Amino acid sequence: MKLPIKRSYTYIEDRGTDTGTKSGIPLRKVAAVVVVDNPYAGRYAKNLEPMIKASAALGRALAAMAAAAMQPYKAQSLGKGAIVGVEGEQEHANALLTTAFAEPLRDALGGGKAWISSMTKVAMAGTAIDIPMNCKDALYVRSHYDGMTLVLPDAPMPDEIALILCLANRGRLNARVGGLRYEDLKGENGLV
Repeated sequence: MKLPIKRSYTYIEDRGTDTGTKSGIPLRKVAAVVVVDNPYAGRYAKNLEPMIKASAALGRALAAMAAAAMQPYKAQSLGKGAIVGVEGEQEHANALLTTAFAEPLRDALGGGKAWISSMTKVAMAGTAIDIPMNCKDALYVRSHYDGMTLVLPDAPMPDEIALILCLANRGRLNARVGGLRYEDLKGENGLV
């Protein structure tokens, strides 16, 4: 199965201050979105393995889009998500966000095997979705717990799926709740 990309979007947010405090390095958040037809819209399919396998190509495409928009910075955190049009089911989104999708992200962006936060839902075009993000190298870097809220005015149509990858180049501005610091990461998942 192939899932050709019908439409794509890239969103960039740059933030240099928060509560009046300026940051030396601005926080850049990027969201890359691709929209594909849902081959299972309107019908039940017991085996979603073809969709899982097809997701690897979508992971590569989203990683390339997001990394290009992140320039001149490199990603330190990421999150993924999907909105399934109302003729589909939430399981269709989850089939597209498994390890088959995530490994090309990790390969393209570098870094460890930290868990990648995600959010999926069935909804109409124009519905907001919150994509949680965490450090790509170590789950317990609290400064990198963040997210992006997206609204796609024309996606997904009832028989489509919108896949989303979000990146950030650093932790939150003014992060100060302690925990493992990004600069101190060592070994597997940031631990010695």
